Amino acid sequence: MSTPVDKAQSLARLHAAPEILRLVNVWDAVSAKTIAALPETRAIATAGHSIAASYGYADGEIPLDEMLDMVGRIVAAVGDLPVTADLDAGHGDAGETVRRAIGKGVVGANVEDRLQPLADSAAAVEAIVAAGEAEGVPFVLNARTDAFVRAGGRPLDESIADAIERGRAYLGAGADLVFVPGILDADVTRRLVEGIGERKVSVIGLPGSLTASEYEDLGVARISYGPMPQRVALTALQDVAADLYDGGVIPASTRSLN
Repeated sequence: MSTPVDKAQSLARLHAAPEILRLVNVWDAVSAKTIAALPETRAIATAGHSIAASYGYADGEIPLDEMLDMVGRIVAAVGDLPVTADLDAGHGDAGETVRRAIGKGVVGANVEDRLQPLADSAAAVEAIVAAGEAEGVPFVLNARTDAFVRAGGRPLDESIADAIERGRAYLGAGADLVFVPGILDADVTRRLVEGIGERKVSVIGLPGSLTASEYEDLGVARISYGPMPQRVALTALQDVAADLYDGGVIPASTRSLN
């Protein structure tokens, strides 16, 4: 049985490997077990938006206790696979939130800056790193900057410069990676990797994004998919329900996965 230290070290190695780490986000125990059963799965990432939606909350509004309860269930469901959790903006105290997440078996996390003042955001990174050290776990922080998703109408070059400045500051404060969500084309991605570092940038796969292989060629370390896997699953659910209402039957290709 792997220890939390073993899992954290495994997650760090996956980020440092030449191959991009592909993470299909999950939101409950059964979705986690379904993804964990695939031989290609090397680690598990939770989607905060999706967990919140499963409880009936808007993104970012789920109480921490409920979020951590589900994260703990996901950890228990996937055995020795390392779990990295979406912890929103840290729920008011990023260090304490990470300490509690480690207690649930989590060994890595995304924590977003929401474009708060850089000094405050860097201090939050330092608090997270310190929490991992205090718990004896080499916690893997994928520090998220909202330089693109909260950019408003500012010019693209300003968002790129902001992401690079913040990314460098977060790495300097002890983060392992810098997560820059948004639909990033090849030129923007290349500039981010050049500014932040090879194998130090993490991206999200959205409709209109590059493929994982294309991001890998540009030096990106990790790609995850946020709420999109849940949306795909819910689209399939709604489509099959509409077909059943219209006289259809359950497809013969349906598999038993739980």
